[in-house]
Amino acid sequence: MNYSLLIFLGLLLMTGCSHSEKTLELTTPLDSLFTHSLPANEPGGAILIMKGDHIILSKGYGVADIESKTPITTNTLFNLGSISKTFVANAILILQADGKLSIEDNMDQYFPDFKNKEIASKVKIKHLLTHTSGLPDNRSVKSDSIFYLAAKDAENWYPVTQTDTLVFEPGTRYEYSNPAYNGLALIVEQVSKMKWQDFVKKNILDVAGMKTSTITDGPHPETGVAHAYLKRGDKWIEKDYGEEPTFAASGNGGVWSSIEELALYERSLRSAAFLNDTAIQSSRNIRSWKSWMDNTPPFIGWSWFIGKTPDGLKTVGHTGSQGGFLCNYVTVPEKEILFVILCNTPRDVDGYTRFITNWLIKNKWLDEVKP
Repeated sequence: MNYSLLIFLGLLLMTGCSHSEKTLELTTPLDSLFTHSLPANEPGGAILIMKGDHIILSKGYGVADIESKTPITTNTLFNLGSISKTFVANAILILQADGKLSIEDNMDQYFPDFKNKEIASKVKIKHLLTHTSGLPDNRSVKSDSIFYLAAKDAENWYPVTQTDTLVFEPGTRYEYSNPAYNGLALIVEQVSKMKWQDFVKKNILDVAGMKTSTITDGPHPETGVAHAYLKRGDKWIEKDYGEEPTFAASGNGGVWSSIEELALYERSLRSAAFLNDTAIQSSRNIRSWKSWMDNTPPFIGWSWFIGKTPDGLKTVGHTGSQGGFLCNYVTVPEKEILFVILCNTPRDVDGYTRFITNWLIKNKWLDEVKP
């Protein structure tokens, strides 16, 4: 018998157990918080924390469907809301890298039906990417909510093209715009000569290995995903496609994914799998403007929001909210940290974000945790 081999295997098993126990000990406060605040018989969420390529925590809490009581798992697909904008922005950057468009292109190059040609010549793709276009959100959602239950990207973008006035000059202020990303999705479609959902799937989802992730296209997807809910009194009311106006406008919020596949998304960004590293770094740094007039300094890259942790480290991420879905995607590049929170009812995502951040700081950003 090879006793040396047995001793080696024994030490290897002991090392594995030690690491597993250490990770479990570290994450117990997090698991306790989520278990307590996301009851097993209610809509809840899924949480993932990744350090480098090592998953520290990945777990589902609550149910994906009130009627079937299907439990949320790490593979449950949630609507990502505005986190979807990062996929559309990356599609634009892929087309730019291929020489098929430029972020300096004006709207009149893509939308000849713009009512005001002067406005169309001023507003550029880069303004749509950074919510600095000055285009008003003039959709009549409240007065025509039935129409907007099924209105797709084109129907949500068209009212914007008929504006006579800007809210401010492009590149001078910030005002968050969902229709801007409906317009960007339509640009992807024009330039790529294919449905933008198919372009993103082929060039981002498939490359990243996100095999089950999908994108809204009308009522799609109808099955295989978490449903979203709002609580009214003691009742849960479904609030997603068919109940939430503009849900079908997928350019601003149509991607569905799981915490496990969003980890693959982040890994593909880190490894420059579908965009070169220069383009990715550019997208994840604040874009500055010569004529900036807002009281708040710029804080956005090409769709990504840039911030700082309480101890001064740079964060890059995006929030998401649509119907009853509420999500957050946060990276701390210097520490190779990603954490994702996906909920199918409005939970305290901001509180969870603070708790996880403080937990990471307390544990020295997991610098001493080895796979």
